[in-house]
Amino acid sequence: MSGPVASAAVTYARDGAVGVVTLNRPDSHNRMTEELLAGFSAALAAARADREMRCLVITGTGPSFSAGADFKAQVQRGGEALLPNERSYAMYEPFLAVLDVEVPVIAAVSGHAVGGGFGLALLCDVRIASRTAKLGANFCRLGLAPGLGISYLLPRLVGASRAAELLFAGRLVTGEEAERIGLVSAAVDPDQVLPRALELAGEFAASAPLAVRATKRALRDGLGLDVRGAAWRESFAQAATLETDDFREGVAALLARRPPAFHGR
Repeated sequence: MSGPVASAAVTYARDGAVGVVTLNRPDSHNRMTEELLAGFSAALAAARADREMRCLVITGTGPSFSAGADFKAQVQRGGEALLPNERSYAMYEPFLAVLDVEVPVIAAVSGHAVGGGFGLALLCDVRIASRTAKLGANFCRLGLAPGLGISYLLPRLVGASRAAELLFAGRLVTGEEAERIGLVSAAVDPDQVLPRALELAGEFAASAPLAVRATKRALRDGLGLDVRGAAWRESFAQAATLETDDFREGVAALLARRPPAFHGR
């Protein structure tokens, strides 16, 4: 096994032909802090530079795969030199780099995947989830428009009607429901998520690597996927909603653990 690479917040290691990127800030539910995003960028760069890797698994330690943005700290990145939508887009750029991984990528969702963490799982080619994990995009329940290409990817996975239902209501689904609607490939017991993902990764790694990479490109080309373009378009609406009273109410309600009272302003 190759030794861990990158920061303490996010590590990369390879066992045989299978690489594993691990979000390792369980105390913060692997939220998108500056430390975690920088660590993810470094770990993913190490994975992409590893020519012996034939499949990549992304997972998280603790009760959450990733709980998304840290609303106590930051929801944008890049400073005042950038336009508002550019700051929103910059928040997601580290996770969007998953799109540049040429080998198959499996999300091992052993805990909750919410908001940006849910978006990270959607960016992967295959998802294995815990039966009891909660997955979804609760942006509208926070007074916020979605980001990370979620509004683009979700209907392509579960259909337009179900995607609209989940996004408008901000509803989270269990791993079991996610399997039923085709959002994940399998929902298993929590302690079996990573083993199942690694088993599947081993099957992918045993196939001819050039053929697998070509097939991954063909799948994405055939679907006409332009996830970065979608995330860029989303960034304008997300930046605009960040300035609303509804967003401020949504975050206040979240932190106070109470239902929000939105007024459309």
